[in-house]
Amino acid sequence: MRGKKWVWQVGIWAVAGLLLWWVVRAVPLREVGRALAGLQGWQLAVLLLLNGLVLLTLNGRWHLLLRGLGYDLPFVALLGHRLAAFGVSYFTPGPHFGGEPVQVLLVERQHGVPRSAAIAAVSLDKTVELLLNFGFLAFGVALVVQTGLLGEAVGGQTAVWFLLLLLPPVLYLWLIWRGRQPITRLLQRVKWERWATAVAASETQMSTLCQQNPGALLGAIVISALGWALMLAEFYLMVSFLGVSLTLGQLIALLTAARVAYLLPLPGGLGTLEASLVWALGLMGFHPAVGLSLSLLIRLRDVSLGLLGLWWLGQRAKVVWIRP
Repeated sequence: MRGKKWVWQVGIWAVAGLLLWWVVRAVPLREVGRALAGLQGWQLAVLLLLNGLVLLTLNGRWHLLLRGLGYDLPFVALLGHRLAAFGVSYFTPGPHFGGEPVQVLLVERQHGVPRSAAIAAVSLDKTVELLLNFGFLAFGVALVVQTGLLGEAVGGQTAVWFLLLLLPPVLYLWLIWRGRQPITRLLQRVKWERWATAVAASETQMSTLCQQNPGALLGAIVISALGWALMLAEFYLMVSFLGVSLTLGQLIALLTAARVAYLLPLPGGLGTLEASLVWALGLMGFHPAVGLSLSLLIRLRDVSLGLLGLWWLGQRAKVVWIRP
């Protein structure tokens, strides 16, 4: 078992290395340096402000869901907890998952929220996030197919697959809203009774929130939509500050390529993000140096936030890991 895990890890880093090698070979690094050196201080300040607003919306969704469950926690503390979860997810292999248990443990052990309620809030938060993320990706891929922005590189079947990805979060929310407990029943069928008992309490609270306080859930969806609008604006400014003018369709197609890169099982989309942006902008007829410059700008932002989150988690390590 350990041997298979070792082979898997080596394979992941090998793929990342090959992708980065391809990008470096395909892109003149001198042009990348010029593009990044041309950024001015006020432009970086604007990007920092916009990203701060994006973080506030993402944290606001979780805060609102916790309030809907009856727990009004400090907004700033929750923001730190969310950054900690992002740091764990970002620096571990996988499609931006893994930090959710950290969110649960932090609100449970630092703020006294019962574990069932903490799991319920994080589960609803992640479900709404997946709903909006897959919805945007399905729309983005459909737009690419219809307009041919990326030539024949993306086919109609790809759009169908992303539409299918919408089904799990939509179906799960619908079942929870009707008072069902899908995950609990699944765990009971596979005879994981201990887990089923723990999850049942959380799904009961999720159903109660949806039925008795639907405004909290709908508010979370609206906040997520606002967050996506801000992310699109931030992405547009990044590209514009690098000297490239894109149509709305091209912008959505490029952001779709970037988001798909994060779904692949590489830590922080290492290699996949750089390759996807270079590839997509090349197909649109732009210099590949812009794609690598954009990916480095995104990488700088995300690594900084991830390290800040890990620092926050480190300051609370005794509370999270040592307390029984």
